[in-house]
Amino acid sequence: MRGGRWRRVASQVGRSVAVWVVSTLTMLVLAGILPDFRLQSVDGDSATRIAVTAAFGAGAFGVLSALVWPLLVRLLLLVPALVLGLLVFFLNGALLLIALRLNPAERGDAAPETAVVVAAVMSAVASATGGALAVRDDDAYRRRLYRLADRRRGTGPAIPATPGMVFIQLDGVGHDVLTAAVGKGLMPTVAQWLGGTHRLTPWRTDWSSQTGASQLGILHGSNHDVPAFRWYEKDTGEVMVSNRPTSAAELQRRAVERTGHGGLLSVDGASRGNLFGGGADEQALVLSIATRRRSRENRSRAGYFAYFSDPANAVRTAMSFVAEVGREIGQSTRARVRKVRPRVGRGGLYPFVRAFATVVERDVVVAAVMGDMLAGRTAVYADLVAYDEVAHHSGPMSRDAEKVLERLDRSLALIEQIAEHAPRAYRIVVLSDHGQSPGETFRTRYGLTLGDLVRAGSGLPVPRKAERTHSGAEARAAVRAALRRPVEERREHRPARRGSEPIVLASGNLGLVSFPDVPHRMSKEEIDARHPALLTTLANHPGIGFLLVRSEEHGGVVLGPFGTEIPLGQLDDEPGPLADFGPGVADVVRRTHSFPHTADIMVNSWYDPVEGEVLAFEEQIGSHGGLGGAQGKPFLLSPVALSEPPEEIAGAEQIHRVLRGWLDEAGGPQVPLPARQERAA
Repeated sequence: MRGGRWRRVASQVGRSVAVWVVSTLTMLVLAGILPDFRLQSVDGDSATRIAVTAAFGAGAFGVLSALVWPLLVRLLLLVPALVLGLLVFFLNGALLLIALRLNPAERGDAAPETAVVVAAVMSAVASATGGALAVRDDDAYRRRLYRLADRRRGTGPAIPATPGMVFIQLDGVGHDVLTAAVGKGLMPTVAQWLGGTHRLTPWRTDWSSQTGASQLGILHGSNHDVPAFRWYEKDTGEVMVSNRPTSAAELQRRAVERTGHGGLLSVDGASRGNLFGGGADEQALVLSIATRRRSRENRSRAGYFAYFSDPANAVRTAMSFVAEVGREIGQSTRARVRKVRPRVGRGGLYPFVRAFATVVERDVVVAAVMGDMLAGRTAVYADLVAYDEVAHHSGPMSRDAEKVLERLDRSLALIEQIAEHAPRAYRIVVLSDHGQSPGETFRTRYGLTLGDLVRAGSGLPVPRKAERTHSGAEARAAVRAALRRPVEERREHRPARRGSEPIVLASGNLGLVSFPDVPHRMSKEEIDARHPALLTTLANHPGIGFLLVRSEEHGGVVLGPFGTEIPLGQLDDEPGPLADFGPGVADVVRRTHSFPHTADIMVNSWYDPVEGEVLAFEEQIGSHGGLGGAQGKPFLLSPVALSEPPEEIAGAEQIHRVLRGWLDEAGGPQVPLPARQERAA
């Protein structure tokens, strides 16, 4: 026992000396390259004295980084997370200047801007050296990964011997996209799993095929009354937006109240990068708890601080971030020059939003998952939004999106590798919340937005220049949460005034029309009396697939072209305009009709069953949110060691029941648990 301890100490000392030597050599090289960085006096010094100066500076810098840096991070807990990532470079440079000033011979000096560069390079080299040496030592490797994720369990309860569960959500990756990527060799890790350890199961989403509805159902067991990504609620006069922190918190509260339990992760769980907490005690980068601003108790951004507390992480992620911005600019420029169709605008801040989703969010969430596994947590659920963000603007089957799938596969491989070092066995489940359907936008094809069409059918003037609808990708809300900026309240998201014009909202290829001056859900008869041409205009438009409205005579009806009107109770025998939308469509339409906050008019776009294309009411060439095509067919990739899921899985709530059953198999009853008072409040 004692001999093993001394061997570990000797190994640690050896690695520290090796890192010190490499840092010294790096400092000598940089001093020879950079004109404003010197390790000798003005009059010159011998090679030996220069080497001693470099060795002293490297050692002092290493000690300061180890001792001072964690304290600085603690002092900066109220700084926005992405700003902290930038401050890393400047604070690291300041530590280097202090290290050089500590030299008794006073021979080291550097310009402030040069110190930032030198410190960044030295941190990266030291991290790479320490990591390479530590890989050969399992204990050291485990300790390094703990530091990376900052998730030490400490003196908590003993880790159970039963297997833990890790659920990784690949946002927006449809079943067909995954199988195509495996067939092309883009995802070797997934291919290896499918070769023996895992099974692949498709499932069907609800009508609202988007993260808000799906993840709420998966994590909390209920997505009742979530008709779309954004919708207007007449009783409060507010527009609910799934990726707005206040809305996410309210949706989570409603789900907990409806189900009576905290969620899938109620027992020793961790929620990472999600819209909702799932009842987890450990939450980071979770939107539903991001409403409290400038509070030390707010853990929604804790993962950022844990990740950036290692300066080398900031260096590595920043370099990847810049590379991704350049990659997006190059790809969008090439698409514009080649006149690729369909195409949407990708300028402005989008390159930075994409880089955040594909680099920063991925790195931080994966690091948090690794820490959770090494801490032995029972259930971890994490969302990686990279593919969804890129596919919206580049297309679901584009080469740009395929590159993202390759990098996501490498993240899965890393998580699998970490499982070998965890204190308990882990079963890794990968799933998606929805897919994406390709197609040009409604505005591109017809020269007007859905809002313009509604105004025209209502006899209202239509502006010459249609206003572009807002893309509500999940990554944008994550960026704003990281910057501690509230989700933007655009004009269409503000409370409507009584007597105002119809409110038209878009969720992919699903549109919602509400009349705010009428306190109840209007019936077809009332709409016809007020705007005789509106429903006919919408139903007969070639870009519209079908409408859902309330009927005083039939309870609810589906409207299609040429005067088609089918009561909901007859859809099974007479699907009418729903015939091309696939199995189960009548059930999800009836379910949505039963929601208290379903819009006065629910509008689903045209769908081409041959090409699988839809027409998005937002500016997206890969969209989801309604019915039609791959958007409604996500996947569930599960270990064969778990019980086989049903052949037909319809809706996110059933996915919740499947995952809950697997948790029960792993270690006894996990959920439901009574919701904690503060969660239900």
